[in-house]
This record gives sequence, C-alpha cells and structure tokens, in this order.
Amino acid sequence: MQLTAFSDYSLRLMMMATAHSDRLVTIEETARAFDISRAHLMKVAQHLVRQGFLKAVRGRTGALTLARPPEAIGLGEIVRSTERDFTLVECFGPDNRCRITPRCRLRGVLADALDAFLSVLDRHTMHVLVRNPQDFDMRAVEQNLPIENLQLAEANIAPA
Repeated sequence: MQLTAFSDYSLRLMMMATAHSDRLVTIEETARAFDISRAHLMKVAQHLVRQGFLKAVRGRTGALTLARPPEAIGLGEIVRSTERDFTLVECFGPDNRCRITPRCRLRGVLADALDAFLSVLDRHTMHVLVRNPQDFDMRAVEQNLPIENLQLAEANIAPA
C-alpha cells in the first residue's frame, strides 16, 4: 500500500502545525521546510481546514493552527479523509471483472491487511508524531541537520 502525495503532505503539514502549536504556521514556511509545492500544499491546507483538522487565520498575515488538541487528532482519521481510494486490487472496486472473485481468498486477506493498517494508524495521534517539537526547528530542517548538529554548527563546532 502506498499513500498518495496528498496524504503525505497532509501529515507533514499537520506535524508542522503540531510542532509549532505555540504560533501560527504558514504555507510558505512549510513548503520551504519540506521542499514541496506551495500550490499543492495550499490545496492540502484547504482540505484539512474543511475537515476540521486545522483552523485558518485569514488576512495579509494569514496562517494555520491546529483546530483541536494534538491528542485528539488521530492519524487514521487524517488518512481516511485524504485517501480517495482504498481499492488495493481490482476486486475491491465496483468495476470488478476478475473471473475468480467468487472462489478467491486473496480479497479477504487484503481486506484484513488494510483493516490492520488503518487500525495501527487509529492507535496513534499527532501528539505521538511530534514528541520533540525541536526536531522541527526550521533552521535544522532547512539545512537537513539533526537538531544536535544545528546546536554544534551554531557554536562553530564540528560534529564528532
């Protein structure tokens, strides 16, 4: 199973908003931090606002913030809202033409696997993903450095 870029970017934007819950987060800074399309991220943000995951602050200095506490935002809930299609194989879809469907056990196995995948996501929240908000320090993200190397770089010390 592979998530769409839309789901991937949704989770990244939600992590950014969670890590910076003390302030507003902009589309621009998030796009820059993750090196992703600003236009695509704007569509993602609009969806997350409509679904009640984020709140938008409009205006010249518009930005985003979490609409609920991070402990109340489940990963499964986000993925279900961002993935359009969980049709893993043809027999999951309405246009199934597979001749062995009535006798095949693969469909049941794959349905169990999908349920297990979503069940694991349901057990986790945004709070779990962002235990260390300092990991999202924009200077470290933009330089692709672990946070401890950023602190060393600021002190002009080479990492070991």
